[in-house]
Amino acid sequence: MKDSVTLLPKGQKIMAQVGENIKLARRRRKINAQQLADRAGLSRATLWQIEKGSPTVAMGAYFMVLFALGLEQDFLKLAADDVLGRKLQDAGLLTNQRAPKRDMKKKKENGK
Repeated sequence: MKDSVTLLPKGQKIMAQVGENIKLARRRRKINAQQLADRAGLSRATLWQIEKGSPTVAMGAYFMVLFALGLEQDFLKLAADDVLGRKLQDAGLLTNQRAPKRDMKKKKENGK
């Protein structure tokens, strides 16, 4: 199993922001790290990694922390607004019009 994940700098910043958002949500609720780790069924070390935005922590662990904070609906927002994907899909729906099919009788008469 691979122990490290290589992210581009932009990805690293996003993961760090996710971790920071989780940490701030915990603090706003006045829950200490051990309490949240216990509620999420994780170790304190794993929660620390999540709050740092570690890409090696399983997605399920991130979900359990959000669930323990009452933010599980935020998980549904991931990739929900896929503007580029929708544009690509719409572009694929535009197809060239095909020429009408030839009449089979005419085809046989012409010997083709």
